[in-house]
Amino acid sequence: MQRIKREFREFVILLKSVPSVLFALFILSIFAMNLLANKSINLPVNWLALDCGIIVSWVAFLTMDMLTKHFGPKAATEISVFSLLINLFMCFLFWLVSLIDGVWGESFIEGSESIINGALNNTFGGTWYVVLGSSVAFVASALVNNFLNYGIGKLFKKKPDGFGAYVCRSYISTAIGQFVDNLVFALIVSLNFFNWSITQCFTCAATGMIVELLLELIFVHLGFAVCKKWRKEGVGQKYFDFIENKGDCGL
Repeated sequence: MQRIKREFREFVILLKSVPSVLFALFILSIFAMNLLANKSINLPVNWLALDCGIIVSWVAFLTMDMLTKHFGPKAATEISVFSLLINLFMCFLFWLVSLIDGVWGESFIEGSESIINGALNNTFGGTWYVVLGSSVAFVASALVNNFLNYGIGKLFKKKPDGFGAYVCRSYISTAIGQFVDNLVFALIVSLNFFNWSITQCFTCAATGMIVELLLELIFVHLGFAVCKKWRKEGVGQKYFDFIENKGDCGL
């Protein structure tokens, strides 16, 4: 019981230590990528399939890399799970909204009102298998990304806080984490409910990983600069003092 109380206290301090803008961006990216995963992208080849979730999923991995670099993999994973719970709560609220008797503004097309209104309700209300698949995929990828990122960082004995180390740990962990995220979601949802083939699941995972890495490439300097600024300004010092005083770095 004492350990549970200590862990809870540590988590509360962590929540207060994570910069609010980054926290909000992280939660928003998780919610957005789960919602956008409902829309597939039309491609000229039948062996490749992608969904619109790739447009924002890189943001979640960029923020996880930053959290892992500054606070450690345990803290980054705890924030990831907590953010996912907030996402599930929002999904629940959207589902309640879909049950309310009413008409969406975009459904006012003569002769198709009920069909379009029902489709919009189903999209925003969420489908249980999409929510389940995205949740399982995100937790799995967060664990892989955060602890792999930290492990790679430990290999850099010289200049562990340098830009080269940050790029290596971020790119490798994000690549593998993104692949896991895309593949787990595709195998749970797309394979069973969207009639994708196994080939499409793997090509989607690989192609999505490449696309998301290219998008993250644009902002990797920003992520490094922010982490450097956090370290200089002592962001989260109360959290670090707490885990140091209890004799367990938690990293």
